[in-house]
Amino acid sequence: MNFLVTKKRWHKSLAATSLMLASLIVVMLPVSLLVNVLYSKIDYAIQNSNHVIDTLKVYINQFEASYRIEIISDKNLQQAESAIAETVPQIAGATFNSLVIVVILYFILYFLLVNSKAMEEWLTEKVPLKNENVQLIGKELNTLIFSNALGIPITALLQGILGAIGFWLLGVNDIPFWFVVTCITAVVPMVGSSLAIIPVAILLYAEGHAMKGTLMLLYGFGLMYTLDSVFRIAIQKRMGNTHPLITTFGVILGLRLFGFIGLVFGPILLSGFILLVRIYINEFSEE
Repeated sequence: MNFLVTKKRWHKSLAATSLMLASLIVVMLPVSLLVNVLYSKIDYAIQNSNHVIDTLKVYINQFEASYRIEIISDKNLQQAESAIAETVPQIAGATFNSLVIVVILYFILYFLLVNSKAMEEWLTEKVPLKNENVQLIGKELNTLIFSNALGIPITALLQGILGAIGFWLLGVNDIPFWFVVTCITAVVPMVGSSLAIIPVAILLYAEGHAMKGTLMLLYGFGLMYTLDSVFRIAIQKRMGNTHPLITTFGVILGLRLFGFIGLVFGPILLSGFILLVRIYINEFSEE
């Protein structure tokens, strides 16, 4: 925004509108396409829940007969049917809420961009801190947001690509769907993409491909899980020198407070809290 207004001499409204359109194309369009892939599969499963459950019963009965164990009872399946029936209106409501949130987000973003310089000057003048600490807040927040808002999605995207390669090599159906699921689950620390790998392996076992199911588990928990840790630590360290524990606890906190979007905001909030403690000590300690 500063570059377009200061260097290129664009009008503030034109610069803000251009940036919003760019973000709509670069960020919102790919995300909406991925969500559409995921939503279509979930919607189909819900609309045909009886058929899906009957198919699962066949696979489960075959698995139970082969290994002489009980995986799920009829009572659990009935509870699953009830849960699916309750999920339909929730998904419809979530879709409408998401659209409203996006509209509000862009409405606020426009005024934040247009008035960014005035807001910055006002905050610099009114915040009751030393000038050096005000500058420190700006620098650290910029680094934190850059690290989390880019680092976490990049890690998830890399995991999704790794997962898609494994799905393709093993001949898994609906690779775009499982790619989206892997990207979403990879955001969660510790468990990560295993939430996508395990269902795929179970489906392969259920279809009689025991070797492929075993290879899927080895690929997921061996290569993908190892590289996930490497990606996560390297990217966070590279972009913002963020400790992995801050990311982990921040995600747990963010999920509790904000739901799915808390995966990004949680680590930022926790890092911001630690930053404010540092500034407090700097402002009021005698040494």
